[in-house]
This record gives sequence, structure tokens and C-alpha cells, in this order.
Amino acid sequence: MTDLDPLGPLVTLADIDAAATRIAGRIHRTPMHSATALGERVGVRLALKAELFQKTGSFKVRGVFNKVLSLSPEERARGFVSCSAGNHAAALAFVAAAVGVPATIVMPAAAARTKIDATRGYGGEVVLTEGSVLAVAREIEQDRRMTFVHPFDDLAVIAGHATLGLEILADVEDVDVVLVPVGGGGLISGAAAAIKLRRPVTRVIGVEPVTADVMTQSLAAGKPLHIAYPKTIADGLAAPFTGEHNLRHVRAFVDEIVRVTDDDIARALGLIMQRCKLAAEPSGAAAYAALLSKAATVPEKACVVCVVSGGNVDPAVLKQIL
Repeated sequence: MTDLDPLGPLVTLADIDAAATRIAGRIHRTPMHSATALGERVGVRLALKAELFQKTGSFKVRGVFNKVLSLSPEERARGFVSCSAGNHAAALAFVAAAVGVPATIVMPAAAARTKIDATRGYGGEVVLTEGSVLAVAREIEQDRRMTFVHPFDDLAVIAGHATLGLEILADVEDVDVVLVPVGGGGLISGAAAAIKLRRPVTRVIGVEPVTADVMTQSLAAGKPLHIAYPKTIADGLAAPFTGEHNLRHVRAFVDEIVRVTDDDIARALGLIMQRCKLAAEPSGAAAYAALLSKAATVPEKACVVCVVSGGNVDPAVLKQIL
């Protein structure tokens, strides 16, 4: 890939506000949970943005709905194709059913069975592959003339995810720090844009698994990278690549990206489940893992929000962790 163009497009507040209007009534306004006990462990005032209660169990429907509703009737009528390890797959299947068209999602053969079943349950066709999910999805796009909906590298998808940032600012007006899990980069791109454009003093920190750190590597390289298919208990963060739009947004709006181990994530997940009674998936525990492990340095008594990005946990993985 070529070096990143720093002058490329970024979403604006107008884009984000338009997305909020467009998807209103289509998604849940997810709650903010106070997490006093978890905050006391790390010396901050903590709240959890409980996006695991979103439709399909993750934040993904925000971006997918905004993208799909931004398309022309002709583009929607062709049906949708994409690639995903799970949460985007379920979201696209759900949204496609909502607008009455088919969806085909290419997933890794090793994807969690629960996420494959969920995607099919929402009406999506699942194509499993041992190879590049993106390459296979692009082949289907050409062969069937379907409309490709990128899981993260798309301005409309980013603007849709930015609505989560607006909700955080509405619920916690004095927030000092927001921590966001990072996979391909769609959620961090949108949430950070909304937060920084509305409240620049709030610090935004992204959190990646150490074994799935394509964003960290891309920032160091100065361009989006593809890495060997990563292995982590946080399968929702195991993106093998990021995109130009995502890297550009992270550079523009994110203060820092930190990394956590699978052990850090497992410990954080156990505490979130035990103390907050939230059935998060490992990806959703990554943000708190950064506080617990001290990978992220946050001032004492700061007002902090951790995004719990999803709750589609694989029971087999959960059994191993807990």
C-alpha cells in the first residue's frame, strides 16, 4: 500500500449529526452504567458505555445502518456483501433484512460458531474461507453485482459509529478520558471524531490486543498494513488489516493507542461480569483492561468512560477464561 495521504477526507460534525438523524429509531440508545467498584480499583470515577445492549449485541449496526440508508435505491436493491469475523456479519445480515434485501458475508473458517449461527439467524448467507475474507468478498461483489459494505474503512460507517461518541458526551458531560477497543478501526475513528469535534479537551485512548495490533503497526509505518491473521481471545478485535480512512481518523482525533495482553482482557472481563453483571465479550473488556493493567495512564480521580463494545461471547472461550 502507498503512504497515507494526510489531506484525505474526515467526517465532520454535520456528517455525524446527519447520521444520528438517519439512524434514529433504528438502533438502541444504549445505557451508561456507573462502575464505582471497578473505578476504585484503578483510582478513577468510572462509567461503562454498555454497547453490548445494542441491536445484534454490538456497536456495528450504527455504522451499517448509516451506510445502507445513505445508498441509492438501486445500490440497496442489489443486496449486500462484506467480510467479518462476526459482529459486522450479524449487523449486516440484520440491516439487510430490515430493508428487505439479501446479504452475503464471508467469514473465516475459524470464526466463532455462535457468531456464524447468529449471522445465519438474522438471514445472512455465510461463506466460510481459509483464505482472505476480503478477497473472497470482493470476488462475490463482482460475480453477483452486489453492493460491498466495508466493515470499517468507509466514511458513512465511521459517521454512524460516531453517534456512540455523541451519546457518551450527552451522558457524561465532564468526561476526561474515553477508552475505546480497536479492531479494524471503525469504532475508534467515529467515536474519537465525535468526541474531539464536540469536546476537544477529552482524551481519547484506543486499546488493542498485543497479538492483534494492526493499528499500532500501521501508525508506526505511516500507512495501512495487512498482518498475518491475528490470534487473540478478543476475536472482535482480530482484524488483519486497517483502512486509509481509519488510520487518517486515528491520526487526527486519537491521543494514544495502547496494547493489552489476553490475560489482561480475561481479568477485566471477569471483573465486569462479576461486579457489574454485564455479559461482555472479550473485545468489550479491552478498554477496562487498559486501566487495570496500567497500559493506559489516567490521572487519579479522572472521570473515565470505557466502551463495552459488544456482548457476543463464545461460550467455549468464556469457559476457558473463567
